[in-house]
Amino acid sequence: MPSAIEDDWSDSDEEIGSEVETSVLLGVPDGAMETKADIEDAAVSRIGGRPALLPSGEPSFSSSQCKNCSRPMELLVQVWCPVEDSPMDRALYIWGCSQSACQRKDGSVRAWRGLRYNVVYAAKLANKLAKKQTQHKAPSPAKTVPPTNPFSMQAGSTPNPFGLGDQVFGQPASTVSAIKDESEDTSDTESVTSESSEHSLITAMASTTIDDSPWQATPSFPPIYLSTVSEYLPPPPKTKIPQSARIDDLADEDSKGGKDMNWAFEPYENSLNVDNVFDRFTKRVSNTGEQCLRYELKGVPLPFSSDHVFDRLFPLPAQDPLPVTKASFKVVPAVKRSYSTASIPPCPVCKAGRVFECQLMPNLINVLRISLKDEDTQKLTDEQRMKVVQKALQKNAVSDKRGMEWGTCMVFSCERDCCLDDSNDGEAKECWREEIVLVQWDD
Repeated sequence: MPSAIEDDWSDSDEEIGSEVETSVLLGVPDGAMETKADIEDAAVSRIGGRPALLPSGEPSFSSSQCKNCSRPMELLVQVWCPVEDSPMDRALYIWGCSQSACQRKDGSVRAWRGLRYNVVYAAKLANKLAKKQTQHKAPSPAKTVPPTNPFSMQAGSTPNPFGLGDQVFGQPASTVSAIKDESEDTSDTESVTSESSEHSLITAMASTTIDDSPWQATPSFPPIYLSTVSEYLPPPPKTKIPQSARIDDLADEDSKGGKDMNWAFEPYENSLNVDNVFDRFTKRVSNTGEQCLRYELKGVPLPFSSDHVFDRLFPLPAQDPLPVTKASFKVVPAVKRSYSTASIPPCPVCKAGRVFECQLMPNLINVLRISLKDEDTQKLTDEQRMKVVQKALQKNAVSDKRGMEWGTCMVFSCERDCCLDDSNDGEAKECWREEIVLVQWDD
């Protein structure tokens, strides 16, 4: 007898749908940074290297010092991250201590937010805002539209291919004047973007140089370009059971044969101690394993493990006490955690709350370690390389007591992105503010 045709069973890749783009931007390494212009440009994001400081007034050298050993720390990443429609150039700097004695201690990873007022871009934004207000206030003159033949091929009746976009942005697409206004607004926006980008580059490169400052003496990793890509998540594959498959229920076998089969499940329930948070972290990161940074301003962080930091950001909701007697038996639904930043200290300057901005990923440690080894190897002579190999082969070789042990470092910044002067009375042209870093350590 021929076997049944399994129409609903397939393990091909065609059954998997298209990938889904998230709102998270991923920072990935993109080659060694060698040109001096890029190294001194604050608008170029990087892994390692020395900081390209954005404020014109050189920040205090103590910003990079570990709060435990007081030694200067290595720059882990510098991220160029201006806020949309803000006149401020903006960069984020994150330092980390690699001393083994400082691991698992607060203050061994620090983050700073640097801001600087962009005069040219601020003028462009003001001009753009004034034009929009003028367009909204000016009444549009009434126009008489002559009757047209719906079947004629006249230019005036040709449908606008961008009509859907006009509807989305609330602008009529039926008149030539509306299209002209839209094109002018678009060209103005493009000019603002292009000119502001060029000016931001010039402004950033004209910022503080560290050639003749204590910053030049800080320890550093070899600089690497940090590029951003969008995060895409593959949808879960459709699980299908072939028609010819046979499913045996152990509970039915238990009732028929009179044997106790509860032991079949008991070993797994008792022996498996799986951290579901870490398992979710691993699966999410495996889609783009080379990621060193996750960036999502005002988003939700991806916790590394179920530790006290996880309980702090995803607290358990209040629950009713469980009944004591059997007569009061009650089915308790599964508890769902919700993300909250209530435990994060507010900004000490403007008193606003802090929001999640970015987090460092475990692969960053691997990238920094490999880049440091590659640079050391290139600087060694043949005789020095031979000595390194001989030392590594010795049984009594002393292990290096340097290295970072964190799983992820989450940075929370001021929600208002404030830039107030020292007296907190008014807006400042530039500022240098430390933000909150929560570290989940790799146990």
